[in-house]
Amino acid sequence: MTAGLTPERVDVASAPNGRFAYAFAPRFFLAAALAFVWIVPLFWSVRWAAVLIGWIILVFAAWLWDARRLPAPNRLTISRAFSGPLLLAESCQVTIEVVSPSRLPLRLFIVDELAPQLCAEVPQFELILPPQSTVRHSFTILPRKRGDAHLGSIFFRYRSGFGFAERWAVARLRQKICVLPDIAEANRQALFLIRNRKADVAQRRHRDPGLGREFESLREYREGDELREICWTATARRHHPVTRTFQSERTQTVWAVLDCGRLMRAEIAHAGGDLRLTKLDYAVNAALSIARISTQHGDRFAALAYGRSIQQALAAGAGPLHMRRCVDALAHVSAEPAEGNHTLAARVLLQKQTRRALVLWITDFAESPATPDVVEYAIQLARRHLVLFVAINQPDLARAAHHVPEDEQQMYRAAAALGLLQRREVLLRTLRQSGVLALEMPAAKLATSVVNEYLSIKDRNLL
Repeated sequence: MTAGLTPERVDVASAPNGRFAYAFAPRFFLAAALAFVWIVPLFWSVRWAAVLIGWIILVFAAWLWDARRLPAPNRLTISRAFSGPLLLAESCQVTIEVVSPSRLPLRLFIVDELAPQLCAEVPQFELILPPQSTVRHSFTILPRKRGDAHLGSIFFRYRSGFGFAERWAVARLRQKICVLPDIAEANRQALFLIRNRKADVAQRRHRDPGLGREFESLREYREGDELREICWTATARRHHPVTRTFQSERTQTVWAVLDCGRLMRAEIAHAGGDLRLTKLDYAVNAALSIARISTQHGDRFAALAYGRSIQQALAAGAGPLHMRRCVDALAHVSAEPAEGNHTLAARVLLQKQTRRALVLWITDFAESPATPDVVEYAIQLARRHLVLFVAINQPDLARAAHHVPEDEQQMYRAAAALGLLQRREVLLRTLRQSGVLALEMPAAKLATSVVNEYLSIKDRNLL
């Protein structure tokens, strides 16, 4: 699933950074500072002025000689490569390689202009480059945001071992890369499915007469068969009642509907570090897990991401190419500061999917006292489809509700949190009473819980 997703390696010859890309190295300033030593004898004799001037000329001559020895920037080739695909909240190795054909040993000071969403601080490091050799340096980045990232140039300065002069150069390694959702989580879910032999069961044509709505065969009428299952055309030809038998559908459609409104911008601490991800990031990872599992289970996957307008609408499909399109589409989903347009999402879904399907709707409840629109439209969708409604809870809200108050302010805070939790439970109960499979999950367990619920739905033939 990660094949072909690694950013391409970029090689380029460096160029001078500026019109006069030369500078004075620290040893030049040290030698120039020694000129002040000759100022003291000037108080006793003017003849020492010639020595002072000669020393200054010697220092500048040494700088010119060292500067002329340094190789031109275009003789140095620099490349940037990644160890694998850039996944959200997954560390990745970046390797900088410098090739020098010069016979002069060099000392390089490098600054890599990476996007802020890839690393908190700009990478800066030093390299010692032997004559006519290649040197590599690797460092770790941790992508913090999905979507496109623009990488800048590599700026560096280099000097010889003499240390009087240095040159400034730049390697224009600008490239556009994409930070993808957590594909590793989807792969782990798929591996879990294989170990439990669910994939083998899904690939077999299991036949359960009386279950499902996919036509299998005709047989003679038996006592207890429903009248609506009688095939009247076959009955007329054979002059005795004939009943249609059905089997569980092997190919069904699974829709992942992602709310990208303001409620999904809330940040939650990511397990195993100080990184904080939004609720939408967790929802995208869960949708990607369902995409991998459902297509492996023989179903077709589709996705709909919406804010005030439709951000992504991926048609149902299966196979590796469809999974690649799914990863690209989910990578560019972003949370918006306004409330999501649930009316538009429900209308588009009903237009695109007329046959009964499983709709996984991942969202959260608004804080308004009235019934949220998303609840009403989830109930409306449940009349035609099987809706799995998942609300992502907020850990801070649960902690505030169960915290023992120590003063009046904390008491009001705990009471407000308890009221919000009670209201969420009432909304979930309303959904369940209307035929919606409603769940409230913590963000850390969202992908696993959704996959388990999907497998349970398939086992019980609820579709």
